[in-house]
Amino acid sequence: MDTQRLILFFIFSFSLLLLWDAWQKEQQPKPPVQPTAQQAQGVPSPAGSLTSTAPTPAGKPAAGAVPGATPAPTAPATTSERVQVSTDLLVAEIDTLGATLSRLELRKHKDAEDPNKNFVLFGPQHSYAAQSGLIGEGMPNHRSVWRPLPGERALGSGAQELQVRFAADGPAGVVIEKIYTFRRDSYLIGVSFELKNAGGAPASAYAYYQVVRDDKAPAGQNAMMYVYTGPVYYTKERAFHKLEYSDVEKGKIDLPKDARDGWIGIMQHYFVAAWLPPEQAPREYFARKLPDGLYASGVILAAPPADAGGASRVAVRLFAGPEEQQRLKQAAPGLDLVVDYGWLAIIAWPLFAVLEFFHRWTQNWGVAIILLTILIKLVFFPLSAASYKSMAKMKLVTPRLTKIREMYGNDRARMNQAMMELYKTEKINPLGGCFPILVQIPVFIALYWTLLAAIELRHAPFILWIKDLSAQDPYFVLPILMTASMVLQTRMNPVPPDPVQAKVMQFMPYVFSVFFFFFPAGLVLYWLVNNILSIAQQWQIQRMFDRDKSAHGKR
Repeated sequence: MDTQRLILFFIFSFSLLLLWDAWQKEQQPKPPVQPTAQQAQGVPSPAGSLTSTAPTPAGKPAAGAVPGATPAPTAPATTSERVQVSTDLLVAEIDTLGATLSRLELRKHKDAEDPNKNFVLFGPQHSYAAQSGLIGEGMPNHRSVWRPLPGERALGSGAQELQVRFAADGPAGVVIEKIYTFRRDSYLIGVSFELKNAGGAPASAYAYYQVVRDDKAPAGQNAMMYVYTGPVYYTKERAFHKLEYSDVEKGKIDLPKDARDGWIGIMQHYFVAAWLPPEQAPREYFARKLPDGLYASGVILAAPPADAGGASRVAVRLFAGPEEQQRLKQAAPGLDLVVDYGWLAIIAWPLFAVLEFFHRWTQNWGVAIILLTILIKLVFFPLSAASYKSMAKMKLVTPRLTKIREMYGNDRARMNQAMMELYKTEKINPLGGCFPILVQIPVFIALYWTLLAAIELRHAPFILWIKDLSAQDPYFVLPILMTASMVLQTRMNPVPPDPVQAKVMQFMPYVFSVFFFFFPAGLVLYWLVNNILSIAQQWQIQRMFDRDKSAHGKR
């Protein structure tokens, strides 16, 4: 296999990878969602039409829980109130039906389709919400009506924390308060239950926390690039796992029933919502398809028993926000794994660290991408030089190879023998350019996934017309320059002796460039800079060989 064939193989393989990812996305099952009466009239129902029942714990009950407890049947409310809460980073709406976090707007991130609007993570568009409740005889759940208690609804300028409380009645003499705790400069939201028992008998329950969502990709996602959307979980024992919707629907999942660490949630491109139970607290994870076509993933914990005249409390944190690595690392162990770098994550992590360093230095993600590309090119300079030297030697003997093909066109054995003798005479290794390229391919693919997954590039401007490195070039300037660079690079390579292969290599830049018209500008910028550097390096090496050839001819 010569260098041209290897390059062709790489291009086809990379294209096949992208097509396979897109096909997987299209093949995900799309179960029909049965609309409610309100939805049929175009009016979103409370909590985004979330009509599921509360989960029931499986296996042995945790300490203090009511064995076999199930939620009390509660008729859906005809009306509900939404309480709006605002902080420096969030605008939240909590529905009194279930005291459900039904809408969550992120102030620091803009909508994918309308940059004049803030991005909405939770909301009716995907029936996306964070639900929680109690499982036990007479205990309120996410279908119960909760009463908002008086208090502040906005985080004051000098305040670091804001608590919003709701109350509901439980069994005789028991009052439950659900407390949402918001903090400054944080996407972590505390959700806790306080059981206040004024009755004459102890009260105990399970607490469940779940995020629910449909299975559709978020708006504005590039159709040419598949990015996972769906349930995910992590434990130290089992590590990070994605749960495909089809497996959840068929029940082909095995979630930990007695874990003491980890988290569970739903991720999409650039954003994640995950429940983070306290470390060492016994918990049971679950994921299931709901009757209304939505999917839920969550966790069940045992609330400490509230003795007669006493109280108890159970709390879980919810991370709902952008996949910014520093925030994810600080929130919980393993949460940063939702930044999906694919199977080459071990290479992608240090690449992003270097990219982040260059950004701190330049304050421009586009310039950081250029500097990272230059650095990678310098690291691989010796290998690239060896590859280009091999190609330069092959270019010098191409006319002689063509002549051999013409002489022995009908005798492949004699033709191959003559070619090998020529390689031996000229001290050319026909595979000399292959190994350097093979070594670099994993790095190139890892950087591709790094730039695709980094939320830091979302709505990040570069220069002039490029206002968002995560979106397509609006005027296709970079893809056109990319195509031109690929054509120039192909013409600098030796022409393959095989006429069919020569034709394929001639048209391949135009075929492959089609992908770049759909790629985010940051990815195209990386490939363009890499091509320009490769052309400069190849031109210099070819120039050295031509000069040596001329000097040799004079002697």
